[in-house]
Amino acid sequence: MKITFCGAAKIVTGSCFFIEVNNEKILIDCGMFQGRKETTKLNYEPFQFNPEEIDYLFLTHAHIDHSGLIPKLVKEGFKGKIYATSTTIDLVKVLLEDSAGIQEKDIAHENRRRLRIGLPMREPLYRKEDVIDTFQFFHRTDYDKKYKIGDYIEIQFRDAGHILGSSIIEVWIKEGTEQKKLVFSGDLGQWDVPIVRDPTIIEEADYVVVESTYGNRIHEDKQIREQKLAEICKETFERGGKVLIPTFAVERTQEILYAFNNLIKQGNFPKKMQIFLDSPLAIRVTDIFKLHKECYDKEALSRYKNIFNFPNLEYSKTVRDSMRLNGLTQPCVIMAGSGMCTGGRIRHHFKHGIWDRKNTILFVGYQAESTLGRVLLNGAEHVKMMGMEFAVEAKIVKIDGFSAHADKNELVRWMEGFRKRPKKVFIVHGEPESQIEFRKNLKKKGFNCEIPSIRQSFEL
Repeated sequence: MKITFCGAAKIVTGSCFFIEVNNEKILIDCGMFQGRKETTKLNYEPFQFNPEEIDYLFLTHAHIDHSGLIPKLVKEGFKGKIYATSTTIDLVKVLLEDSAGIQEKDIAHENRRRLRIGLPMREPLYRKEDVIDTFQFFHRTDYDKKYKIGDYIEIQFRDAGHILGSSIIEVWIKEGTEQKKLVFSGDLGQWDVPIVRDPTIIEEADYVVVESTYGNRIHEDKQIREQKLAEICKETFERGGKVLIPTFAVERTQEILYAFNNLIKQGNFPKKMQIFLDSPLAIRVTDIFKLHKECYDKEALSRYKNIFNFPNLEYSKTVRDSMRLNGLTQPCVIMAGSGMCTGGRIRHHFKHGIWDRKNTILFVGYQAESTLGRVLLNGAEHVKMMGMEFAVEAKIVKIDGFSAHADKNELVRWMEGFRKRPKKVFIVHGEPESQIEFRKNLKKKGFNCEIPSIRQSFEL
């Protein structure tokens, strides 16, 4: 049996792991590379395998860095079966359609530039019709149920607590007379956070592939993050400004809405401060969250009949609705994508407010290298966007406690759930300094760890 790390190796994005065994070929995830130009160029390189030969794809969750190249895979000949939870399939349909739309728009803009200077036209990685083609290959799975796949493989999806529908995937593969068990963590969530359940502890594995996004950091206390959110909103309200929150459409948006709902019910939020969710994608995702209450934790099920409708909240669905927000003079909260400020409506709100010291830009999630979000967090005094340069006068703040990823202590906690140490642990999905510290901590606990490079293969 051989495993090749085709992505998310010494970087956070592009999750894709290729297994060859018994003349069968399996993928765990098929994610898009995001971030710096040098990284995103990898999306246009040939796959490290022949898509026509892939028998199965097991998808951990819907995020684009785990699912975003599936339409490319299908476009290049994949005819196998894709297994994922029902919630993941519903979410990934929306996210891939959005991804295709962004690509088509970006390529059209690029081709106008190329036409002017005599360069050849380019094609997007895939179009919306390619996304539609992928869903004939999807098969829905339930949590905690074993599925026999072919003659040699069994799989089981376990709740990863990262986003709704996210999974840890257990894979049992029989090779000759020997059965080996591989566990893929996907992205692991935190314990004791709203809406999603806690990550499932797995007790046995021969080999583990584990993420390390926050392998060198401890999140802020979850108990005080709502209080921090309230304080930031109150301070901005008193200055007469707006709180601009770049939000990820899946999970982060819904967690923030849950927090606002709590604060309003507690009377710990300015009564006259309106909250606008200005993201068509996040609104569509929120509608899917409403449909999949079977994935909620006990707290979310018991406390609220409707988490996502409450006083002060307004959904801004149209471009006209969005443009109207820029003309508002009263204090308000505007939540808009994209989460790393690489595009979307948030950049338009920055254009109208990043230069105003009354306003606050509040980050509530991970910002990849070279993104506008990371540039702002690093203290830039001026930024360029939309063909213009802007002075950064708005207050820049961050709340780490809203992360959908486990921190270093929680990652170690999950790993310590294995009653017997696996033969090898592969540390993936993290920046180098995060992976190195995580490996150091795991080695102290007796784990045999490897940090694979992209395209590196191992015999298991």
